Amino acid sequence: MRALKTVILAAAVGLGLTGTALAAAEAPVPPPQEWSHSGIFGTFDRAALQRGFQVYKEVCSTCHSMDLVAYRNLQALGFSEDEVKAIAAQYEVTAGPNDNGEMFERPAIPADRFKNPFPNEQAARVANGGAYPPDLSLMAKARPHGEDYIHALLVGYEDPPEGFTVPDGQYYNKYFPGHLIGMPPILQDDSVTYADETPATQAQLAHDVAAFLTWAAEPHLETRKQTGVKVILFLLVFAGMMYAVKRKVWADAHP
Repeated sequence: MRALKTVILAAAVGLGLTGTALAAAEAPVPPPQEWSHSGIFGTFDRAALQRGFQVYKEVCSTCHSMDLVAYRNLQALGFSEDEVKAIAAQYEVTAGPNDNGEMFERPAIPADRFKNPFPNEQAARVANGGAYPPDLSLMAKARPHGEDYIHALLVGYEDPPEGFTVPDGQYYNKYFPGHLIGMPPILQDDSVTYADETPATQAQLAHDVAAFLTWAAEPHLETRKQTGVKVILFLLVFAGMMYAVKRKVWADAHP
């Protein structure tokens, strides 16, 4: 590792790179968090998922889409069918064409996917200073360290180190690749008032929305784990049965 750092430093000096570029080469690994869904027998915390959805809905959804998630999928978080209908009905979506061949607006229904905050990519870039906010449907699977990275990113804003230049419209984030990010620190203590009255600290908000995004990226995680455990148990029993059969068949050859 020391030799690698020496090579990087030598290359930076030779190319005239700034302290900003050197800092970007050493992004720290996000610290691991405790997740209820971790491990072989881990399951999602439904209360945390509902809180995470609330954070996404009230904060993240103003810029980030989730095109692969439908409102009806929220029943997996513990929402009732009527609650899901009510959540969907809060949004207007484009539908049609009607009998006259025209598109029209209507309240969303559970079968609709989450409404995109922008009509197209260009509109999203104009509203965000040229940056295109990524879709969050698979974000927990698309980034190394998954939910740990998401949590670290959301709480990783801090003052830049000495000599690190942050351009206007960008922010220093300890865990973002390159450390320069266009998204402001959107989560602060009490940014959201939780319906279940859980204290809404910045760390709690980040933890809950990271859990929600993990569910969105892998909604069948629990089923996959349960199937895996059943398969392993079956193989253990099957191996025992085969060993007993082998002993029975070869009993005369090995008295």
